[in-house]
Amino acid sequence: MRLFEHTQYDFLGNRRKAYLISLVLLVLGLGALAVRGLAFGIDFLGGTEMQLRFAQPSATLVDDVRNAVALPGAEIKTFGSDTDILVRVPGKTQKADSVADAVAGRIRANMATNPVEIRNFYAVSPKISDDLRTSSIYAVLGGLIVILIYVAIRFKPIYAVAGVVALFHDVLVTLGLFALLHGAFDTLPLEVDQSIIAAFLTIVGYSINDTVVVFDRIREYLGVYKDEPLETVFNRSINTTLSRTVITSGTTLMAIMVLFLFIGPAVRGFAFAMLIGVSLGTYSSIFVAAPIVLDWLKRHPDADAAGRPVLNADGTTTAPTRVVVAAPARKPAVATARV
Repeated sequence: MRLFEHTQYDFLGNRRKAYLISLVLLVLGLGALAVRGLAFGIDFLGGTEMQLRFAQPSATLVDDVRNAVALPGAEIKTFGSDTDILVRVPGKTQKADSVADAVAGRIRANMATNPVEIRNFYAVSPKISDDLRTSSIYAVLGGLIVILIYVAIRFKPIYAVAGVVALFHDVLVTLGLFALLHGAFDTLPLEVDQSIIAAFLTIVGYSINDTVVVFDRIREYLGVYKDEPLETVFNRSINTTLSRTVITSGTTLMAIMVLFLFIGPAVRGFAFAMLIGVSLGTYSSIFVAAPIVLDWLKRHPDADAAGRPVLNADGTTTAPTRVVVAAPARKPAVATARV
């Protein structure tokens, strides 16, 4: 891992391009959220969900199950293999058990030649779905507020603002991808449920952890390299933490990739959210949070106690302008002689 030990990449020199990339991703994500919206799971809608496994595959299996169930609003689709079917009956019904019994009874009666096994059964009542939706919103917003307070106390308010902006960037882009891609792949269910909320909270924690590591090194080097331009200090800080970032992000992504590729569809949505979130968290720590702090310090040179120079567009350095107030002149002492 000495590969990244003495790197000298100019990360902050490309921050304008990074801003543009982030802006495009946010616009696309918000557009997808506005046009397509999110697909919510039974956790937040209420209703009944059943995972069925039939003995024999069939090209018309989904249509056969749909005709057998014959319930208004029922959603039937393949789930994993060709013999696995997901039946979802949304609706805030208090009698979820009776709905499941009715669905199973109709399938067995109308599809007697193809035996079926109920692999999983999940039901959520109206009150529970409302409580879960409200609690999820409070959990995400509460986490962001606590992180804002923590970073503001440990560093400075501008660091806290930059860190929370990076977190919003990660969560909004991930949500935008969920809105854009849900329904595009049968083997990739991208529905927002409890596991996805857990993934978002994990993404928030992972992202701010990497951001705090970068911020801590920036704060340390601002005090050590007092005669270097701000961009140089920031780039040096990010490069010296790059090895840690690559090791942590790389090992995490490898573990999540195993979940995404080899575990069933039930966990694939969670793994997809984590893959995107961890990648964005690493990106935003370097190209979103740190550049925001840098640009703010360049516009407010007095906030940097060291009074270091800043790097101009042409590569020259300019010391921050300071107003020097002259001390009032002292009256000359008058010599007196004793008589």
